[in-house]
Amino acid sequence: MRLVEHQSRKLLSGYGIAFTDSVVVSTAAEAAAAARGIGGPVMIKAQVPFGGRAKAGAVRSAETPEAAAREAEQLLGTDLRGVPVTSVSVESKVRFSRELYAGIAWDTTDRLPVALLSTGGGIDVELSDEHVARQTFDPSSGLAADDSRSMAAKLGLDGRTLEAAATLLEQLANAFLETDAVLIEINPLVEQTDGELLGLDAHVEIEDDAMYRQQERLAPLGELASTNTGRPPTPLELEAARIDAMDHRGVAGRVVEFDGNLALLIGGGGASLTVFDAILDHGGKPANYCEVGGNPTPEKVAAVTELLLSKPGVTNLAVVMNVVNNTRADDIAAGVVAGVRQTGQEPADVITVFRVPGNREQEAHDILTAAGVPFCGREVSLDECARLAVQRGDHAA
Repeated sequence: MRLVEHQSRKLLSGYGIAFTDSVVVSTAAEAAAAARGIGGPVMIKAQVPFGGRAKAGAVRSAETPEAAAREAEQLLGTDLRGVPVTSVSVESKVRFSRELYAGIAWDTTDRLPVALLSTGGGIDVELSDEHVARQTFDPSSGLAADDSRSMAAKLGLDGRTLEAAATLLEQLANAFLETDAVLIEINPLVEQTDGELLGLDAHVEIEDDAMYRQQERLAPLGELASTNTGRPPTPLELEAARIDAMDHRGVAGRVVEFDGNLALLIGGGGASLTVFDAILDHGGKPANYCEVGGNPTPEKVAAVTELLLSKPGVTNLAVVMNVVNNTRADDIAAGVVAGVRQTGQEPADVITVFRVPGNREQEAHDILTAAGVPFCGREVSLDECARLAVQRGDHAA
């Protein structure tokens, strides 16, 4: 889940990190009023769930409230990468001596969180390795004060700026761990003439699987409408997310909607992408991408199955996963069969393929046989299952 900028700012402000004054508005008149209240020159920034806004012309400067209204009017209602701009932030424009970058991410090699500090902040800083200090840290203890100070000193920072940078890195690390984030960035982070640091932009992404335990912390941020698709979620995707959040056990509801007629329940990770691509290669038209795993309950699987089949134009369902270990194949089978019947249809008429080999495979086979659905074991390849799903769906149509 990627937060939009104003939500990221509000979240990080709770950890003591300072940002420029900012007001989120949805009309030109509100932009003028906000600029008048801030006083002096302002920046107008489209609030959308991705970066690169400056390059796209979605970050603008205004010297007067009237200019702020004009700039806001030009941005509001436009589409940015297919996402409608429904709000902009009006922020004070500040003078600064230099730009920096600070962030916390996951180091996939060391499998640890890593703190990042750079004196080369601004556009495309993430593409450069120059003037960057890195330090992994233990998530059980956080980023040590000595390590954060060493990072700042390595980049030549000193005095008040060194202390401010070290403190900010520790604050970011605390926020990263407490919010189950996968990425936190402040870019640009600017150094003022007195050596203090001020954030001009913020970017926070939170692990999808941890959203259920972050609800209380995220509630004050308002509607969480940003998604990894880079567009607002559809009603079906929102309902799927609600289903997934109703029980912390397993994943069954991480859905991306497409315009097709074949509903999919597929295992997460590389195998799911392989299956999705294979279905396309065989001429199929997926109605969705939906990850299932981590041993979800039958009730949760049934709810998302019913939801996917309720989409207009969907005629069939394919359930394809790689060999499962902690996920119970019989729970998936029971949930899928129940979900199909909750739509008033029979599993044998709807399910084109069911392949979930592994844990409780025989029990799953028995459930499906009783429902008149053929079971594919591990001897049937993912590609062959994709071909059968498309072929049987075409015959059924």
